[in-house]
Amino acid sequence: MKVEVLASVMNASLPETVQHMNLQSDAVIINQCDRLGQEEMQISPGNGRIRFCSFPDRGIGRSRNEAILRAEGDICLFSDADIVYEDGYEAAVLAEFERNPRADMIIFNIEVEEERRTYHITERKPVRWYNCGRYGAVSFAVRRESLLQSGITFSLLFGGGAKYSNGEDSLFLTEFIKKGYRVYTAPVTIGREEAGESTWFHGYNEKFFHDRGVLYHYLYGWLEWPLALRFLYAHKGTLCTEVSLQQAKQWMREGIREAGRR
Repeated sequence: MKVEVLASVMNASLPETVQHMNLQSDAVIINQCDRLGQEEMQISPGNGRIRFCSFPDRGIGRSRNEAILRAEGDICLFSDADIVYEDGYEAAVLAEFERNPRADMIIFNIEVEEERRTYHITERKPVRWYNCGRYGAVSFAVRRESLLQSGITFSLLFGGGAKYSNGEDSLFLTEFIKKGYRVYTAPVTIGREEAGESTWFHGYNEKFFHDRGVLYHYLYGWLEWPLALRFLYAHKGTLCTEVSLQQAKQWMREGIREAGRR
């Protein structure tokens, strides 16, 4: 088996991306820029074929879908420009799939700054639809055959460059699980995130709560409001330092209602 990184970058160059991310496996890199083109390089004999595709399109969902269409590896590992991989990450990923041949997807640890951390995996266990919202796409490693069979792609409504701020990874994972594919966690760190300016997060403001309401409608259906309340009360110490809890509730409810009218 071979791992292939599927990375989304912006206005980047091939050599700098390979070096910065410490790529040691095959990869498809989708570069969102102002031109159309394709480059290729081999970073080691028999492995490390890097395909670099430049498009004038925008949107994280669109770029991830373009990468899926071009994927050839047995295991697809989603990534971004701010991810730096550990040496030997390919072997670590393959070892987990060999250990768990039933897994269609395995979620790994990516180290991030403490204030941005939403999870830290300490054991191997199944992931369920009701607790999968904490994981970002850069932690996903998925069998390409299972992914193509599922027919699932990333939403073009959510994420950087789209109408709604974020959540494309949660929607992707939820749909994958609900279609019956098996997802597990692995307490293995394969890389780290180099913190930079977010393309979507600009504080806990009206847009944040409104877009989160829209997302919860699509994620949870009739459970949207109870789970929205759980989210707000569980994290109110962080979320409601500049706006009141009541205001945050109102904005989330407006987002839920907007999604219900679509």
